[in-house]
Amino acid sequence: MPQLQHGIHANLAQILHQLLQVFLVGLTIGMTRTVVPGLAETEFGLGGQQFFLLTTFVVVFGAVKAVMNLFAGRFSDRFGRKRVLIAGWIAALPIPFLLLYAPNWGWVVAATALLGINQGLCWSMTLNSKLDMTHLNQKGLVNGLNEFSGYAAVALAGVVTAWLVDVYGARLGLFMFGTTVIVLGLLLAVLVIKETRPWALAHTQGIKPAPAPSLGQAFWYASWQNRNLLALNQAGLVEKFTDALVWIILPVWFVSQNLTLVQGSSIIGVYALVWGASQLITGSASDRFGRKPLIVGGMWLCGIGVLLLVLTHSVWLWTLEAGLIGFGMAMLYPTLGAAVADVSPPAQRSTLLGVYRFWRDFGYAVGALSMGLLAQWTQGLDVTFWLVGVAMLLSGAWVALTFNKE
Repeated sequence: MPQLQHGIHANLAQILHQLLQVFLVGLTIGMTRTVVPGLAETEFGLGGQQFFLLTTFVVVFGAVKAVMNLFAGRFSDRFGRKRVLIAGWIAALPIPFLLLYAPNWGWVVAATALLGINQGLCWSMTLNSKLDMTHLNQKGLVNGLNEFSGYAAVALAGVVTAWLVDVYGARLGLFMFGTTVIVLGLLLAVLVIKETRPWALAHTQGIKPAPAPSLGQAFWYASWQNRNLLALNQAGLVEKFTDALVWIILPVWFVSQNLTLVQGSSIIGVYALVWGASQLITGSASDRFGRKPLIVGGMWLCGIGVLLLVLTHSVWLWTLEAGLIGFGMAMLYPTLGAAVADVSPPAQRSTLLGVYRFWRDFGYAVGALSMGLLAQWTQGLDVTFWLVGVAMLLSGAWVALTFNKE
């Protein structure tokens, strides 16, 4: 058996296959970004002031994805990356059918629970596999490439599904798009993806093995005992407030500002596209200039951009602000994952990244629930922008004051 080699160039073909996988994963979640909030009103009557019910699908998505992230790393260390990836695609197969035939909002919530399983297992595995195959000093670049591919797909899916909805209707449009993407992802995962666990083990050669902690021990260590991981985990949780705002609140808020679904989708698409594309720069920049400046700067830029959205009243300014928030996310998002990998022993990296992803995506549930309750209480949406903007500014300050490991 030939000796395994690390590095992007040495494993280019498999890394490109993995980038295609995360692109398909991004398409799967992207198809829900603007259409599902629209379905809430047109198909199930959740418009008007039913803000809390509107947020339920993201609360469920965030909770399920967080748990899947936590166990995905552990499962992949035990059973292999490829098996977990395939399991994630299998879980997604019923989603288009649930959305097509949904008689009530509960079916949509069930579909997003399966979406959380898919995203937690598949997105985690595409990143873990690329980290396995590349050099340790390429972590920021790899995170940037991974998130660029995934979030470029999120932006593309939002535009394509908005067009399909105009032509075929929301249910049939989502069914056609979702079925094609999910089946393709599953087939490619089975036929062309390689198991990369051996590359991860090769990273540990020459390192004296330490006793592997239990999942509970790893969770406690990363969530409380380690000061750097605690700072990174809280930042990951809070930054999902921003994405939850864009996912749930912005489509409805733009409609309340007399924009069409296509206009609102286009502005939201700018956010996702800038986020995705900019990570080609910011991921590798964090390898060169350090993690902390990009994390803190990104958190603060997002916070300012969110507050500006509610303070301005122009389509062009909203578009500019969406791009500003997208660039802030590009600064912090791949950098947070790379920073967690920095302070994680290679043998436990997948598990500790799983703990980080648990807290990060649990932010969807915490953020969506908080926004839903506040909006319901005040009978308005503006307060949610203030909640998210201030939370991002304070979270960035926490990282600035406590994170010291570069």
